[in-house]
Amino acid sequence: MKTSDILRTLYKVSDFVFWQKDRSLVLSPSFQRRPVWKQGAKSYFIDTIDRGLPIPIIFLREQKTDLATLKPKREVVDGQQRIRTVLSYIDPDLLDDFKTERDSFIVKPIHNKDLGGKSFLELPIEIQQRIMDYQFSVHVLPSSVDDREILHIFARMNATGYNLNDQELRNAWYFGEFKTSMYELASEQLPRWREWKIFTEYNIARMEEVELTSEFAIMILKGISGKNKRTINKIYEDKDSVFVEQSEVENRFRIIMDSIDDKLGNEIRHSAFRKKTLFYSLVAFFYDNQFGLKSTLEPMSRKPISNEKLSQVKLAGERIQSKTAPVKVMEAVARRTTHPGSRLTVLRYLKGEI
Repeated sequence: MKTSDILRTLYKVSDFVFWQKDRSLVLSPSFQRRPVWKQGAKSYFIDTIDRGLPIPIIFLREQKTDLATLKPKREVVDGQQRIRTVLSYIDPDLLDDFKTERDSFIVKPIHNKDLGGKSFLELPIEIQQRIMDYQFSVHVLPSSVDDREILHIFARMNATGYNLNDQELRNAWYFGEFKTSMYELASEQLPRWREWKIFTEYNIARMEEVELTSEFAIMILKGISGKNKRTINKIYEDKDSVFVEQSEVENRFRIIMDSIDDKLGNEIRHSAFRKKTLFYSLVAFFYDNQFGLKSTLEPMSRKPISNEKLSQVKLAGERIQSKTAPVKVMEAVARRTTHPGSRLTVLRYLKGEI
């Protein structure tokens, strides 16, 4: 098959709805390469459509014209879950094999306040129209392409040797309140991540700033902890459906980041705190001074950081950078700065206790 044989085009959601009603669309389970989507993933997808944001390319394959009906048919060979999701949202009767426990879902308010908890028919006309007019980027393969060639195409598309890191896997698995909150908070701080040189563009592309933001949220919720895959995954799971502390956690995180920017923003990129593991300790220092690591999450006013404490943390950072800090501290920095004990050692040094 030549690339010139592939039709690259755009089709609206309404086109897929029409084809499904007309019995000219084939959702082929034989090419389904991923598990059935969770409800959160479906909610997130409909929000993506409503916002007009792009999604991965849909692959169709032409089938030979049905001589009995004289209708052309199109087979979905990649994108079944996307098409099934939008069809079941617009009208469950469009799917002959619709099962409530598998296919029924609502859009979560955390993803989209306008659509949250409403069926398609309950939406305002202008939103219904916006969803129906959304355009998918589609590649249409000719009917002459057989199953083996399609599998070969998929193999080439996935032959990059690229392995998802822990945060990318969380992004693919969780779609609830905690995940949404962490990505929003991390996104808000993007100019600072770049200005302070905490993350490279590659780090940001791999969502590492979201993982660190998640660690800060865990610190606000539970205190100092180590960087542990299981611990982070558990907080995503436990607070996927309901994140009752969301407002206060977000408020405190924003206050701390604003405080750091106000007091040290111009210095971080040239200091020891540019290192992610030490930046964690700096955030812990500010949080402990302004709210208290063992404080409850009841709304409270932040405490000011004195000039004396600010001078102390600057001096501590300089000594860590010049490697003149106490041996115990330098060992904590050099060895396991993601271990809770090491993090506490560095924090105590920033506070002037060592």
